[in-house]
Amino acid sequence: MPERRIPPDAQAAPVSQAVSPQPGADVPPSPRPAGEHTTTSAPRAVPGLWSNLRPLLLRLHFYAGILVGPFILVAAVTGLAYTVTPQIESALYAHELKVTPRGAAEPLAHQVAAAQRAVPDGTLLSVTKGAGPTDSTRVTFEKDGLPEGYTLTAFVDPYNGRVLGQLRTFSQWLPARAWLDDLHRNLHLGHFGRNYSEIAASWLWVEVLGGLALWAGTARNRRRLRRLLLPRGGARSRKRTLSWHGAVGLWASVGLLALSATGLTWSAHAGASIGRIQDALGGSTPSVSTALPAREGAGGGTEDVKRDIGIDAVVASARHAGLAGVLVVTPPHDEDSAYVVAENTRSWPERQDSVAIDPATGKVTQKLEFDDFPLLAKLTSWGVDAHMGLLFGLANQIALALLAIAVIAMTLWAFRMWWLRRPTRAEGFAVGRAPARGAWRRVPGRVLAPVVLLAAVIGYYVPFFGLPLLLFVLVDVAVGALRRRRAEVRG
Repeated sequence: MPERRIPPDAQAAPVSQAVSPQPGADVPPSPRPAGEHTTTSAPRAVPGLWSNLRPLLLRLHFYAGILVGPFILVAAVTGLAYTVTPQIESALYAHELKVTPRGAAEPLAHQVAAAQRAVPDGTLLSVTKGAGPTDSTRVTFEKDGLPEGYTLTAFVDPYNGRVLGQLRTFSQWLPARAWLDDLHRNLHLGHFGRNYSEIAASWLWVEVLGGLALWAGTARNRRRLRRLLLPRGGARSRKRTLSWHGAVGLWASVGLLALSATGLTWSAHAGASIGRIQDALGGSTPSVSTALPAREGAGGGTEDVKRDIGIDAVVASARHAGLAGVLVVTPPHDEDSAYVVAENTRSWPERQDSVAIDPATGKVTQKLEFDDFPLLAKLTSWGVDAHMGLLFGLANQIALALLAIAVIAMTLWAFRMWWLRRPTRAEGFAVGRAPARGAWRRVPGRVLAPVVLLAAVIGYYVPFFGLPLLLFVLVDVAVGALRRRRAEVRG
């Protein structure tokens, strides 16, 4: 059954994730429903290789938009909620987080002792000393009965040693942030749920780059170039929806590519592949060694020194070594290991220096500065913190919120265009058709072979790109076989 031809301006594909289906230029026209707008102008052919690649890219864009678009839409909605976590935490946990300065602070050891009395069955993991005079001290414990990865944190007023409250935390994150992070990452479905967000991250960059190519392919003169950058106004129509979809996608493309790349870095499957590649290139994130040097006794042998100078002296030694801002102190896990004191300032400029300190002498046994991190490790850290809205503070949050809103809008526009493109009831379809079949046959073998090889390599390292791509091919083959069978029956 022939597919309908659409106006030439509407043949450019949407830029973002859930993509509006676009018919191919070689599809023969069919009658339109009564009252539908028609055009007599024929689309100008794009010469060269692009005219052969465009139908294939258009069909891939269509299938990815229809099948992967819902995953990306959910990731955008949950990500939008996550962008406001700092404000939510400030409102919900003001009593635990903030104190009123009054005189000199109690020794840090007294604060830790007060927290240990409040959590007698917990194992001390770390102590976080705030950067400002209004910050409470966080004492984090490992405790039985908590979900995997979760800890219990006691918040202590540094001026009187009173425990302000206890909260269940995940990697230093408070309950609200941990809950929203879990929602965004796995929809509270555990390890299985992480597949949804990995599918979204694995295909976001494909949709963005493919959409950019298709959208830019419509710019054949200055007037069209202006339409690429600015949405079209006027009456509601499919052209107007396409214009908003494409222009917004163009402006948001850089941010969306960054979100896709950073999202993949800590995904379950692609993240492991990225980690192996990063390690092979010498870009893994370093850490200080907690091993203590041998101590020489009076008789020339190794002296087993068991004394501990205390956490206050350790913090003072770290400050003397140049560490500043929020400090996280991790006590020794046995008699042969050192304290680790690390900066935890994730806003720009980041402070992530760390030192290992001998508990017996207070001497710094090793210092690791963030400036000495390999470039790949720095890029990973900056990317992850930007993805979480930490790197540039409020400006970072606003940028992420705008990107999430753009993704939501583009996805809805795309499905609206698909709905508007549906054939008449007489044609027997309730939704819009896919672009013309057989697009791959138009691509020269010298081009198609490298494309297939590249897709296979990417699919190996990013399995949730490769598996959906295989699914698209199988669905396409199945649909084609079904249509041929119907045609034979009708014949």
